[in-house]
This record gives sequence, structure tokens and C-alpha cells, in this order.
Amino acid sequence: MLVGLPATPPTQYANKAAAPAAGPSRRLVDIGCYDLRTMTRSLLRRVLLILLGLFAAFYGVLALLLALDDEAIEALRVAPAPTDTIAIFGASGTAGDGILKAALADPRVRRIHVITRRVTPRMESGEAAGKVQVTRHMDYLDYAAIREQVAEADAVFWAIGISSRGVDEETYGRIHVDFPRQFVTQWLQVSRKPAVTFHYISSSDISEDSRMMWAREKVRAEKTLFALAEGSSLNVVFYRPDYIGPTREEAHPGQRLLYGFFAPVGAAVKAVQIGQAMLEMTARADSISHGDTLDTRDILLYSDAYERRTN
Repeated sequence: MLVGLPATPPTQYANKAAAPAAGPSRRLVDIGCYDLRTMTRSLLRRVLLILLGLFAAFYGVLALLLALDDEAIEALRVAPAPTDTIAIFGASGTAGDGILKAALADPRVRRIHVITRRVTPRMESGEAAGKVQVTRHMDYLDYAAIREQVAEADAVFWAIGISSRGVDEETYGRIHVDFPRQFVTQWLQVSRKPAVTFHYISSSDISEDSRMMWAREKVRAEKTLFALAEGSSLNVVFYRPDYIGPTREEAHPGQRLLYGFFAPVGAAVKAVQIGQAMLEMTARADSISHGDTLDTRDILLYSDAYERRTN
């Protein structure tokens, strides 16, 4: 090495022509990696297309079977039980709004007591028509202030509820178990009717052994209400819908899309149909049993029976 001249790094070549060219083995490795990535993507696309095809076939068959199903509830052959006066709790929510809409459209329902914290346009229009009496109520563990309103009710439609997201078990249980339990206890003390019906919206897919807190609490609510009313003049009916589609006035595009997806396979019900099913069950009070439970399919059937009877 000459003093004063920079040393040439051993890994560099002063003459690029002297650098060794990439050999055929390197090119083969690159080609092989490219082919492997291409084959993997192609395989994944095929698998996804197969799964999508299987899902579409299953969905189509299920929708077709449901469309061909002509099951119907037998027509009511006796005079309907009274539904002159009803009370609705939770009418500002998705299900409650549909129940109120169905009740407003029923000429046999003459008086609707709406017990609520928040007034909605539908409540206001019902008040203007003279059919709805709205009572603002804040303490759902004490119903002394609304005794007169509920004492004359033939049926109570209970749609109070919240999402379990971000809610602890104690709060969720207080709303879904303690609120209706306190109401039923006090309603039985003041009711002036010989027989009354309490309609409670529960949830589908509930179990005591569920890992989901809300599912266990809904079971606890059903058992609590059943035991509380057993042997009394009160029949409790439970509703276990899947997806609930809001009323036309309240639904946003995303909710309409979800309903449109679930409805053809029998996994969705409109909020108005829940109200119609409740009205039909109330009209059949003489033939229902304490603790009757309606899933989505049953709700649709009783809603259909209601429309056939009233149209």
C-alpha cells in the first residue's frame, strides 16, 4: 500500500466491470420467491371465493325455505280480550318507538299511557291526536307517582333497556332486572283489572351459563318476573328478537342495510312487528300462558295474525 493513498475497501471494486455478476442461482431464487407469492395469493383468492360461494348458497337456501314456509297462527275465533288502555315504557327507544307506532294505528286501543324520560315527535303527535298521555318519570325504582296511569292498564309493554357496551354488571342488572321487578310489584298492588299482561322485551341467545354478562342478566330478569307474577292475575310474556329494525322514520341507512341482510333468513324483525305481536298476544289473553316466550319467528307469526285480524 502506498503511503498517502486511500485504501480500497476489500468489498468494493474500482472497476465495475470486475464486479462478479449475479449468478443464475440468484436469479432462480428470485423467480422462485415471486412464483411462491403469486401462488399463495391465487390460493387465498380461491379459498375466499369458495367460502363466499358456500355462504351465498347457504344464505340462498335458508331464504328460500323461509319464503316457502306457509306456517300461520290460527285465526282468533273468540272476541278479543280488552286492549282499551295500555302503558308503554321505553317508547323513546328503537323497540318502544315501533310499539307506540303499532298502538297508535290500532283503533281498539283508545288510551296509551307513555311513561318516559324523554319526549319524542311520535309521542307529541299522539298527544295532539288525543290518544296518548305522556308522563315524565325519572325514578324507575319508585312508581308511586304514576299509580293512577297504570292502575287502569289492560297491558304494559316494557321496552326499557340499554346496550351492555361499557356498562358494568350492577348497572345493567339494575336497569334490566330491578326496574321491571319494582314496577310489577307495585302494579299488582294498584291494578283495577281482573287480569293483566306484562310484555317484556328480552334478547335472543341468552343462557345462564353464557360468558356474556348481558345474556345472564336477561335470564335472571325473566326468571325474576316469572316467579314474581306466578299465581297472580298477571301473565308475563317474554320476547326474544334477534336484530330489531327501527321504524321507517327513525332508521338510518346502516340500520336499513342490516335489516335487509338479516330479514330474508328470519334473523330480524321490525320494531312495529313487535308491537303488533304484543297487541295480538294481549287480544289472546284468555289463551296465552304465564311465561310464554316468543322468538323472532313467533313474533313474525303473531304480527301476521294481527294484520290478518285487523285488516
